[in-house]
Amino acid sequence: MRIVRTIEHLRQLLREPRRKGQKIGFVPTMGYLHEGHLSLIRRAVKECSVCVVSIYVNPKQFGVREDLSRYPRDIKHDATMIEKENVDILFIPSDNVIYPNGYLTYIDVEKISDLLCGKYRPGHFRGVATIVAKLLNIVLPDVMYLGQKDAQQAVILKQMALDLNFSVCVHVLPTVREKDGLAASSRNVYLSKDQRAQAPVLYRALKSAANHIKAGERRASYLNGLISRMIRQYSDGNIQYVACVDAGTLKPLKTLKGQVLIALSVLFGKIRLIDNVIVSIKNQGKF
Repeated sequence: MRIVRTIEHLRQLLREPRRKGQKIGFVPTMGYLHEGHLSLIRRAVKECSVCVVSIYVNPKQFGVREDLSRYPRDIKHDATMIEKENVDILFIPSDNVIYPNGYLTYIDVEKISDLLCGKYRPGHFRGVATIVAKLLNIVLPDVMYLGQKDAQQAVILKQMALDLNFSVCVHVLPTVREKDGLAASSRNVYLSKDQRAQAPVLYRALKSAANHIKAGERRASYLNGLISRMIRQYSDGNIQYVACVDAGTLKPLKTLKGQVLIALSVLFGKIRLIDNVIVSIKNQGKF
């Protein structure tokens, strides 16, 4: 595995495989890797001739009340994990490489960036779209791999790639979970023992809602209430939002139909956890 820290070096290494028509896969990360990241990396290695993974904690996606310095980092451990997965190139740029002095350009995917998590993290998705656009321009991959846990982010980045004519296929892979159902996340390490014991209620509540949909329930208000009651009953979590939206457009739904994303965000102390499920509703009311 080659560890690369400059744009010029990375482009040089990718020039030959691109000339040969080899398929290049890309997994963007902020490091502190877990099984969710590794599932994306393994798929990229399996499906592509060349796999590039990036680690960059992007300051532009942290808000004024979000502590960038507290974001977990362990580059050495991450590099060891990535090398074991037979990744070809690990790209670890510095802030000066990504945002050189005088940097002025940002990307804002309108409307859908202001919903759900965007309502509580103003400017967050502007930072996400900007860094991913830059990385796509640097790597020029054929395929980019994202995780379903960050559902809104995936929708936004797919829209950005479409609108700006990036020649990349975006693959969104299923959420990886712990044995008790908690979605794998770098933030989980910050949960206290009690918070960690309570956190799996998020997925239990989402599954309960999915089961009610299977039984014929179509009212978003009922399902949102069901999820909220379960979370309040079985945890001390502070709910930011619970929502049923169209999985493709993120448009809020009153009556469920088509591909439905049920998403939530809950604070355990200062630790913000998100999770979601997608339910496909057919005309007959089954999925």
